[in-house]
Amino acid sequence: MAFTAGGSKPIYLQLSEWLETEILSGNIAADEKIYSQYQLAEMFNINPATAARSLNILADEDTLYKKRGLGMFVSPAAGAIIRQKRREQILERLVRELVKEARLLDLSASELEAMITAAQNREMEEGKR
Repeated sequence: MAFTAGGSKPIYLQLSEWLETEILSGNIAADEKIYSQYQLAEMFNINPATAARSLNILADEDTLYKKRGLGMFVSPAAGAIIRQKRREQILERLVRELVKEARLLDLSASELEAMITAAQNREMEEGKR
C-alpha cells in the first residue's frame, strides 16, 4: 500500500483508514497489539509523527486503546465503531449523490433499487472467488 501526499486526503487520514480496513477485514483482531508509529513509518516510508497522528485519531475515536508501556491495542468494540463511522460519513454521502444522480436521469426508486440489488449480487459473487 502506498500513500500519496498529493491526494485528496492527508497521509495520516489515508493511514488511519487503512488501519480501519485491516481491522474490519479481520487482519488485526480485537485486543491485538497494533503496529507502533515507528513500525508504520518504516512500513510506509512516512514520518513517525504522521503515523502517530493516525494512531491518535483512532485512539480518540475509541477504536484503539493504550496500555502504558506496551503500546496500542484494538478495542473490542472497534469493528462496530468503524462500521458506524463509515455508515455515517461515507455511505450516507454516497447514497445522497446516487439519489441526486438518479433524479437527474429520471430513474425511478424501483429502477435504482434494482441496480443496487444487481451490484450487491455481483459483489457477493466476486467475494466468493
